Amino acid sequence: MFEPESCTYTYLLGDRESREAVLIDPVLETAPRDAQLVKELGLRLLYAVNTHCHADHLTGSGLLRSLLPGCRSVISRLSGARADVHIEDGDAIRFGRFALETRASPGHTPGCVTFVLNDHSMAFTGDALLIRGCGRTDFQQGCAKTLYHSVHEKIFTLPGDCLIYPAHDYHGLTVSTVEEERTLNPRLTLSCEEFVKVMDNLNLPKPRQIDVAVPANMRCGVQTPPS
Repeated sequence: MFEPESCTYTYLLGDRESREAVLIDPVLETAPRDAQLVKELGLRLLYAVNTHCHADHLTGSGLLRSLLPGCRSVISRLSGARADVHIEDGDAIRFGRFALETRASPGHTPGCVTFVLNDHSMAFTGDALLIRGCGRTDFQQGCAKTLYHSVHEKIFTLPGDCLIYPAHDYHGLTVSTVEEERTLNPRLTLSCEEFVKVMDNLNLPKPRQIDVAVPANMRCGVQTPPS
């Protein structure tokens, strides 16, 4: 599912037999849409999962906890953000017969993770690896060298036909593969030294919502009500 303002993809995965489901990277504005789809499909949402503490939108995990009782918010412990469940490298998020393996993929932020389906057929890479690109590393304690090694060690070691689903795309693309990005990604096919030089000179504008999004997302996306 797509949120056009921040160009964010939200992914719903469910098990037909148990009806258990997870949502990856929900957005506040589209949380009612996501909750409605969960209900229409007769699913029970166990977890609203965040790949990291986003800077370009408010997470919908807090609202989904209210809209779908029993849903729990999830984020990496290294993000420093509040959540019902904190995960670390190697942890599994289970729903029915399936599980998402947590692979730490820091660099965009220290708390970034990639979620890999247990049969290694698909990976949800957040902002660590985008289609023909990657997340920026110039704020939120980002580090280009760390990101380079994270992607090469935790994502590019997956099978070549593993599908790559990013948290964002700004060009209308929806899915790639490990082999495509391993061979065609214009940044991550560089040497580490060249990659760091490119990332240090992107000169991108600050995300419009960063001053609101980051503090809110550190609280699971729930804004503090005015006094």
